[in-house]
Amino acid sequence: MTEDMNNVEVTNFEVGDKVKAQVTKVEEKQVLVHVENSKLDGIIPISELSSLHVEKASDVVAEGDELELEVLKVEEEALILSKRKIDAGQAWENLVKRFESGEIFEAEVKDVVKGGLVVDLGVRGFVPASLVEAHFVEDFSDYKGKQLTFKIVELDRDKNRLILSHRAVVEAEKGKQKEELLESLQPGQVLDGTVQRITDFGAFVDIGGIDGLVHISQLSHEHVEKPSDVVEEGQQVKVKVLSIDRDNDRISLSIKETLPGPWADIAEKAPKGSTLEGTVRRLVSYGAFVEVFPGVEGLVHISQIAHKHIGTPHEVLKEGERVQVKVLDVNEQEQRLSLSIKDLQERDSYDAGDYELPEESKGFQLGEMIGDKLKNLKN
Repeated sequence: MTEDMNNVEVTNFEVGDKVKAQVTKVEEKQVLVHVENSKLDGIIPISELSSLHVEKASDVVAEGDELELEVLKVEEEALILSKRKIDAGQAWENLVKRFESGEIFEAEVKDVVKGGLVVDLGVRGFVPASLVEAHFVEDFSDYKGKQLTFKIVELDRDKNRLILSHRAVVEAEKGKQKEELLESLQPGQVLDGTVQRITDFGAFVDIGGIDGLVHISQLSHEHVEKPSDVVEEGQQVKVKVLSIDRDNDRISLSIKETLPGPWADIAEKAPKGSTLEGTVRRLVSYGAFVEVFPGVEGLVHISQIAHKHIGTPHEVLKEGERVQVKVLDVNEQEQRLSLSIKDLQERDSYDAGDYELPEESKGFQLGEMIGDKLKNLKN
C-alpha cells in the first residue's frame, strides 16, 4: 500500500472513535496492533493499557489478543489508541449501578501504596487505610494479591474518584451475625468466649461477634479486688448466659457459674477430724466464721473457741486473724462446716477438771487432820 493510500485510510478515523484491533507485537513500553477492516496499524502506549501503573506491557496483553480500543490521536501512518479509556467507560457504567444498589463484590488488591490499597476495577479504585479493616492494621504488605470483598462508598466519575471500603462489608457482616446471635441466645447457655476488654467493674467477653459483660461479682467464687487479678485480655474462657436485653444489646455473663463451686468435694478436702488453717472473717455473738478455703467458711461455735468460759468471741479472737481449726462435722449438701479451735489447744494446768491429788494423799481423811491438831494443842 502506498503512503497516499495510508493517508486516505487514516483520514477515515477521528479522535474518540471506537475500533477493534488485534495485537501483533508487544514491546516493553508499547503495543502494536492491526486495526480490523483496514490496512492500518495502531500503537497503544503503555500508559494507555490500564488505569493502574504498568511496568511491562506484557503484563497486560499478549500477541493475538483481540482488543476494543479508542482513538486518541490520528497520525500520518498510524493511530494512537487507548485500551484504558474503553475499559474505564465500561467500568464506570457498571460501578455506578453497584454504587446505587449498595452491591458487595470481590476484587483483587493490585497494589499497596502509602495510605491504603489499590484495586483495578477498570478504573483505579482506592481503599484508604482506615477503610480496610474494622481493627488497626500496622502493615498492609500481605494484602497485595489478596481477594477481598468491597463496597463503593464514594464515586465521582468527573473527578475519576472511586473510594472502596472492605471495613463496611466486615461491619455489616458483624451486625448481621450479632443480630442472629442475639436472637439465638438463651439464659443458662454455656459458651466459649474471649476476654476483649477489662474494666474496674468487670470484663467484656466476645462470644462470637458480640460482647457480653461479666460483672466483677461473677468472675470467681472468691472475692475479687480487681478483675485483672483474675482474667487478662485475649484469655479464652467459658461463660454462662445470665440474661439478655435485646432492646439494648446487653448480655450478662458469668464465669463463676461455669467453675466448680467452693463447696464441691468439701468432704474430701475437709474430712471430719482433720486440721486446717483458716482466717477469721466474721465475729458474731454466738461464734466465729473462719474461711478455710476460698469461698468456704465454717462456724466455730462460742463453746468451741476456748476451754475457759468467754462472754463473746471478741475476748479471744479478732477478724483477719489466722487460726488452726479442727473439723467437727461437714455437710456438703447444706454447705455447713462445724469447726473447733479449743480441740487443738491444751487445757491450762490449773483446770479443776484435770487436777488430781498426789498418789500419796489419796484416802487422807479430814478426821485425821483434826486429830493431829488436837494432839498438838494438848502438848
